Amino acid sequence: MVAEHPGLPASGTEEEGSAIVRVLSYNIRSMRDDRAALARVIQACAPDLVLIQEAPRFFRWRKAAERLARAAGLVYVTGGGTTAGPMILSTLRAHVERTEDVLLPRTPGLHQRGFATAVVRLGRARLGVLSCHLSLADQERYEQAGLLLERLAALEAPHAVVGGDLNDRPEGRSFRRVAGALTDGWAAKPWGGEFTSTPLEPRQRIDAVFTTDGVEVLGCGVPHGLPGVREADLQAASDHLPVLAALRVPAGGQGGHALALRDLRPRVLDRRTG
Repeated sequence: MVAEHPGLPASGTEEEGSAIVRVLSYNIRSMRDDRAALARVIQACAPDLVLIQEAPRFFRWRKAAERLARAAGLVYVTGGGTTAGPMILSTLRAHVERTEDVLLPRTPGLHQRGFATAVVRLGRARLGVLSCHLSLADQERYEQAGLLLERLAALEAPHAVVGGDLNDRPEGRSFRRVAGALTDGWAAKPWGGEFTSTPLEPRQRIDAVFTTDGVEVLGCGVPHGLPGVREADLQAASDHLPVLAALRVPAGGQGGHALALRDLRPRVLDRRTG
């Protein structure tokens, strides 16, 4: 599915202090594909924040992360090898208050997973940020979805955004667990393309951007047709398509704790729920 494509608002600050923030979530397959195409796609999306999955995480991974950030006109924030793949990049517009890299409990025989997290300020807006890549195994993935919500609450930011590869479709129970607590950007304001996998024959949506209450989604989807984004580059850059969202984040601490409006904590901590 492709939604209407009038374009996304540019980053900026509104008169009352709200920040328009562009967030890109992208599984980059350890930069094993066309690195120049990858950098061009990211740069053309003009994001303030890039939430990466499958960042380089082995030999000289920091240098690879720095090269990608530099090529895309960004700076490294956190994650990568220290989180088993999730990583955060940003523009200099984002003032980083703090970061935390989180490794999740690992099931023997399955890949290590983790979260890259940060709290940033963009003008007068304060935003928690989390990049994730959930398990291929159903039960572990479901447990990680709960841990994601716990970690988001622990950031204690007035508003927050999550971007990631959920390895689950919207009808799946792990995707539903996250979307039941947060706002699914595509569902709230579809823009561009829906499906993220695979670039040559996109047929499923397993990558997404989510926000807490109080953050307005102005548009969210795969940036097909965005000026500067070439289809050849999207197909060459990775085995996933990126998800770009434009968000309006209120100034200051309006709205209180990031998760307070939905009173989520009891549901999040009870991992027996289905």
